[in-house]
Amino acid sequence: MPKLIECVPNFSEGRDLAVIRQITDQIETVDGVKLLDVDPGAATNRTVVTFVGEPEAVIEAAVRAGRKAADLIDMSKHQGEHPRFGAMDVCPLVPIAGITMEETVQYAHQLAKRLGEEVGLTIFCYEFAATKPERSNLATVRAGEYEALPDRLKDPQWQPDFGPAEFQARTGATAVGARNFLVAFNINLNTTSTRRANAVAFDVRERGRIKREGHPLLGPKVTDENGKTVWIPGSLKCVKGIGWFIEEYGICQVSMNLTDISVTSVHEAFDETSRKAEARGIRVTGSELVGLIPLQAMLDAGRYFLRKQKRSTGVSDHELIKIAIRSMGLDELKPFKPEEKIIEYMIDETAGRRLVDFSIRGFVEETASESKAPGGGSVAATLGALGAALAAMVANLSSHKRGWDERWEGYSDWAEKGKACYQTLLRLVDEDTAAFNAIVDSWKLPDATEAEKAAKEATVQAAVQRAIEVPFEVMQVALESMEVAEAMAETGLEASVSDAGVAALCARSAVMGAYLNVRINAGDLQDETLRNQFLQQGADLQAQAQEREQRILSLVEGKL
Repeated sequence: MPKLIECVPNFSEGRDLAVIRQITDQIETVDGVKLLDVDPGAATNRTVVTFVGEPEAVIEAAVRAGRKAADLIDMSKHQGEHPRFGAMDVCPLVPIAGITMEETVQYAHQLAKRLGEEVGLTIFCYEFAATKPERSNLATVRAGEYEALPDRLKDPQWQPDFGPAEFQARTGATAVGARNFLVAFNINLNTTSTRRANAVAFDVRERGRIKREGHPLLGPKVTDENGKTVWIPGSLKCVKGIGWFIEEYGICQVSMNLTDISVTSVHEAFDETSRKAEARGIRVTGSELVGLIPLQAMLDAGRYFLRKQKRSTGVSDHELIKIAIRSMGLDELKPFKPEEKIIEYMIDETAGRRLVDFSIRGFVEETASESKAPGGGSVAATLGALGAALAAMVANLSSHKRGWDERWEGYSDWAEKGKACYQTLLRLVDEDTAAFNAIVDSWKLPDATEAEKAAKEATVQAAVQRAIEVPFEVMQVALESMEVAEAMAETGLEASVSDAGVAALCARSAVMGAYLNVRINAGDLQDETLRNQFLQQGADLQAQAQEREQRILSLVEGKL
């Protein structure tokens, strides 16, 4: 797996699209980097850019973007609602795949050094990349914003980590960091009062608000025995937030950074803000996602809101995402396009080219063509996926039958199990074809020398084993899906009992069809012990599927 990191630079320009485009064009000049999102804001006068790639390429792209921003943005003329202190205001690196946070910190320091030495920016390192504990919090690093930089840079405690130590009026300063995935999430309010929006933000953000004696706004600050200001914490951990008015929308928002969505999720932040706003006579009308969000966060939100309705959560990812969008009003201010806002969808280079992305007609016609793949293995996996989906459908229908309200959760669990099965089987549709192609490719390897012959044979045997493992997994998962079909034939909606029967027939056929693939590919496996193990276990799985099919069909016949 390649090392992948995400870079999310924020530039202090959100109104001049020509300037923004020149900066993002620099990112796209670097091979191996994919520009995922460009999100300008007129009121904030700030653009959040997101791109991803292998570390060296990402660092080069960030340096080029920082250089162009330094050429085009003059901080001495900048005004905007968002806190800021530099042309390239912040530039965090985020580990995505195949890389640790410790490694990401090292790359952040490389980036910071290059921006300081090659571009001439004043650099402070923050979050995990901070060189001093007091610099870990971005708000502390950026305290006083651009206007405070001239005096701050004279303080020996606030000398930059890299780059010029004297104030640069044009470019200001840049914070380079390494952090966990951050979700920038704005919640829309039906008020134009920034003071009231801030009050809601203080209610929920982790830092909360300053404690005061007497009047909550005008009273003197409360200090502890060390003379430090006492704060009343808000209700949400790992949340930063402020309230602001957005001129282009004519509303106020609570603008949040969710710094660890495993602690406070997007849906929890939305609901808690709604509760706090309502307590102040304010209504939340929707929300806005700035930048990208992980797929799992959207799926978790969809399940959360379905569970609040006592509805089955075993529906498709597409449906879960739709529920999340509508429940949080993510499309109130502008369209929310999952393919452009969910990070996994943005970096999926195979989307649209997989067999499972074909139309039914396209898949059938591709199967019927003269190409040797897709073949029986992919078709068996498809049959299994259809069977598991049918079983999940019966569970979903049963979960909201009138009069069965108290049983919805049990059916939801069955639907979730069916969904997990069909998602795995869909993945195996393409993996079976890939395994076959790997065998074909291995046959083409050179074998002129003894060393080449040995290497070729090892590659062939590894490919053969994989071509057995894939249909074997199809057998296992298709058999597992029959548990759902049997449960639905026994206790599910009687009007859909025939669907449970068809699900069983599909699953049994998937098991038997996949076993044929196991057997034919096992003939080329030289490891006799392993070959016999696959064949014996496969025969057992086939027998179990045939026995379970008969049991399910008996249940179905009894209700027809």
